[in-house]
Amino acid sequence: MSTTQRAAIENHRRMKRRRAVPFSLLAVALTGSTLAARSAEPAGERARELVRMVRQDCGACHGMRLTGGLGPALTREAMVDKPLDSMTATIYGGRPGTPMPPWRAMMSEAEARWIAERLARGFPEEAPR
Repeated sequence: MSTTQRAAIENHRRMKRRRAVPFSLLAVALTGSTLAARSAEPAGERARELVRMVRQDCGACHGMRLTGGLGPALTREAMVDKPLDSMTATIYGGRPGTPMPPWRAMMSEAEARWIAERLARGFPEEAPR
């Protein structure tokens, strides 16, 4: 084996080791992000803001009672077969090619998960001010 071939093989091995670390770090970061998204509970005022956002902003397309409109119904009965991860991804990232916008500029992924969990149980009414 020539010196050039040996150098190329050693360089290839070094590159593989370098790539392995970032991918494993990425996996840990994504797992941590998912766990955080599942356990966060918004504080009292933020929870009220999110309920109002769903009732007012989401209600503009999904109906003020969330029974459907331009967008599908978001009632407990309509959400019964929908996976929470899918609902969270739709709320947070939107649905490209449809009128459903991403809400990531208005909320965290954990808050999107909180909304998805509430939709699955039956979304609360907006508290009177």
